[in-house]
Amino acid sequence: MLPESALDWLVSVRRHLHQYPELSRAEAMTADYIAARLAELGLPFEAGIGGHGLVATVRGRQGGPAVGLRADMDALAISERTDLPYASRHPDVMHACGHDGHMTILLGAAMILQQGDFAGDVHLVFQPAEERYGGARMMLDDGMLQRFAMRQIFGLHNWPGVPAGTVVVHDGPVMAGTSEFTLRFTAAGGHASTPHLTGDPLLSGGYFMTGIQQAVARSVDPLESAVVTVGSFRGGFAQNIIPQEAELTGTLRAFRGETLLHLRARVEAVAQAAAAMAGCDWSLAFDAALCSPVVNTPHERDTMRQAAKAAGLTLGGPMAPSMGGDDFGDFLTQIPGAYAFLGNGDQGPETGLHQPKYDFNDAAIGPGAALLAQSALLALAQS
Repeated sequence: MLPESALDWLVSVRRHLHQYPELSRAEAMTADYIAARLAELGLPFEAGIGGHGLVATVRGRQGGPAVGLRADMDALAISERTDLPYASRHPDVMHACGHDGHMTILLGAAMILQQGDFAGDVHLVFQPAEERYGGARMMLDDGMLQRFAMRQIFGLHNWPGVPAGTVVVHDGPVMAGTSEFTLRFTAAGGHASTPHLTGDPLLSGGYFMTGIQQAVARSVDPLESAVVTVGSFRGGFAQNIIPQEAELTGTLRAFRGETLLHLRARVEAVAQAAAAMAGCDWSLAFDAALCSPVVNTPHERDTMRQAAKAAGLTLGGPMAPSMGGDDFGDFLTQIPGAYAFLGNGDQGPETGLHQPKYDFNDAAIGPGAALLAQSALLALAQS
């Protein structure tokens, strides 16, 4: 599919991206670099969509419908500990989820498509802010589908622990929908020896920490998957002072939007009760919008499986969906599509997604590019 020289170029692109990661909504240099590579390939593109997003187009030899292929662009606030020669040069920022590989794969798919003879167009969607802020929704709200009409969309995510290049395409749910919250308890505060003179934000936070687990254990059907996790709890600064504020942040996960809304309501109810129990005021803020679950549509699921076989790739067996989230699901609320897991090879200590010793496996670039390109070609051929 891709000659060795092209793969060498793609590896150099991936490693450059790895050295210069940028956080969600700050992908300016990343976008400029991708724009330069698209220009190098001779592809027309539009930048600045939903922030730092780009959409390029590979045009077929004759007119026809269009499909989309998507890659995410942003990195994470993690300090890299790989000691690789191309390790991150940006302190406390790292491509610890493989988005550097995803962008490179999409460029590789474009190179394959440029060699093909097909009817229609393939839009290449480079999406910012997947890790935070809902970049897919930002691009949609900026009119992406009006400017780049596409009837289907396909994407992938590398997956440590699955053999490099092996493809897994789920039946239905792939990744959970998510919602994040910030909860604050406040009181007058005071001396630890006179707790009767103030409410206690730390105590409210403790009540919330234990009480919110009932949101899953006692209010969600045991046969349905749901997760509530408090990821941070900050408050207090001395042994003998009751602080004026405690802040908790957390995430909700489920495979149905209705369940996410139910979990939001339980967070609010438990927060209110926890505040009352410890004499505090409270405030609660959720993300502006839910991150929709990623659920493959049947026809597009079958297309990706056929594409894997057409590309000579190994199809992995059944695999449980992940409670991790990906806002690719927001695209799927507008158009049908499918999302695959692409094997990243063996997983060692601290080398999983969102860990400081993770690195994208360059051996997956070729298979990933072939999978996306073949998915687009098959989808267009089925029109």
